[in-house]
Order: sequence, then structure tokens, then C-alpha cells
Amino acid sequence: MNKVALVSKVSLDEKRAESLMSSIDTERVRETAAPPSAAGAKVQSPPGSFASAARHLVERVGKALEGALPTAVLLAMLLGAWQLACSEPGASLPPPSKVISDTWPLIAHPFYVGNGTDQGLGWQILASLRRVAMGFGLAAVAGISLGVLIGHSKVAFRALDPMVQVLRMVPPLAWLPLSLATFHQANPSAVFVIFITAIWPIVLNTAVGVSNIPQNYRNIAKVLQLTGPEYFFKIMLPATVPYMFTGLRIGIGMSWIAIIASETLIGGVGIGFFIWDAWNSSLMSEIIIALVYVGLVGFALDRLIGAIGRLISRTAGAR
Repeated sequence: MNKVALVSKVSLDEKRAESLMSSIDTERVRETAAPPSAAGAKVQSPPGSFASAARHLVERVGKALEGALPTAVLLAMLLGAWQLACSEPGASLPPPSKVISDTWPLIAHPFYVGNGTDQGLGWQILASLRRVAMGFGLAAVAGISLGVLIGHSKVAFRALDPMVQVLRMVPPLAWLPLSLATFHQANPSAVFVIFITAIWPIVLNTAVGVSNIPQNYRNIAKVLQLTGPEYFFKIMLPATVPYMFTGLRIGIGMSWIAIIASETLIGGVGIGFFIWDAWNSSLMSEIIIALVYVGLVGFALDRLIGAIGRLISRTAGAR
């Protein structure tokens, strides 16, 4: 009996301890959730929050400047060497100072509107970007769809891969005569050249990404009986975003290169024709400033596609 009583007493003590802990936890929750009383302290923002945010901003700006410093130093050295090399009479190229002075009206008034193709550099670049947006958009849709098909189906891979490998070897400008003969207009021909140039890296990179999806992921999708859209957004997209956007970044760069080259031949308003027209007029300073704009716009397009890729990757990973 003594043993039974002892066991009962221990069990009773354990129940009391659990009840006490439960009441303590409940009280803590109430204290945490309860609003401050009238006599209590007012809710205030953490002290030094503004100073902390300002310090964080200063640190970010400092890191950005530190990262840009080597590029700025190298650029200054190159410009200085260029200025020294081309300041002599009879130099083939104008020095940077002359380029700026000759093209200052173009820099200061990028959206000047004249007659015909006499437009500011802003309008010239926008006309080229409009063609790139159309051709690259079509290439992105078609390239991702074809890449998913090739990467997902072995039969499609064996049927389409040889054709893709052959067609992607054709230089972009080689398609221009065929596109002019087909569309009979300059603008659709330029869009087609961009499309046919940008689609191949998108197809290949998307196909590689889809084919590298682990078999375990595919098995889980079969077990869960995921629909097509569910499989795409929950399995395929998170696994292939890095590959897909690698192809898109390569494609946008090739599109920008292709439109500059094709516009030199088809004419009209566009930065490519602007460069060619400046060459025919022996305006070397205008050619140089246009090349600077071309490089900056291409850099911005690459960073834009990369930023969209990171955003979609985070969104897809959070699903």
C-alpha cells in the first residue's frame, strides 16, 4: 500500500506541476498580448532607429562606391591615355574633349525632333528598343516553350536538337535578305532578325534546365497528381529559373547587337542607322557618342533581365 500511495502522490505532484506551468505560460501570453495600461509607459519606437537606418544607408553607399572605385580609376586612365594619344594634329580619332564639344547638342537635347530621320539620340534608341522588345518578347515565349518541350521529351530532343544546332550557327545578318524578301518592309524584317537571333540561347538553356530536374521531383509530382500548371509553377519553374534567365540574358544581348547591325542596312530611325549615317558623313564624334549610348543601354538591359530573374526565383522559391 505504501508503494501505491507513493506512486499516486508522485502522479498528483506531476499533474500539479504541469497545471502550474500551463498557468504560468498562459499568464505570460496574456502579459505579452495585453495593451499597456494608462499608467504604463507609452509605446515608443526603438531608440536610435533613425540613426541606425542612416548608418545602414551610409554603409550601403560606401560599399557601392568602393565597388565602383576600381572601374572609375581604370576609366579615368583610359580616357587620359586616349586624350594624350589623339591630341596631336592629324590623329585618326578625336580626343574625348572634342567628342564632348562636338556632340554636346545631341547630349543636351536627346529628344530633339527634326525632319525624317533627323531625330535626337533618345528617339533613335527608343525606336531600336521598340524593335528589340517585339523580337525578344516573341523569342522568349517561343524559346521557353520549345526548350521545355525538348528538355521534357526525349523524342522531341532527338527530333529538334539537330535542327536547332544547325540553325543557330547561321549569322544574324545572313537572315536579313531572306526576311526582306518575305516581309517586304524594314521594320518586320528587323524584328524577325532579332527573333531568330535571340531564340537559340533561350531554347538551349531552358532545355538544359528542364532536363536537369531531379527524378525525385518528377516522382513527387506523379504521386501528388499535380496538374500541368501546378507542375510548372511548383516544380519546373523553381528548378529552371537560373538556366532560363541565363538564356534570356544572352538572348537580350544578342538582340541588341543584332538590331544595331541590321539597322545599318535597313535604314530608318534607329541607333544603328544613326551610326551608319554618321559614318557616311564622316562624323566620328557622333559615332563614338552613339557607341557609348549603345553600350550603356545594353548594360542596362542585361541588368534588368538579371533583376527580373532574381525576383522570379525568390517568388517561385516561396511558393
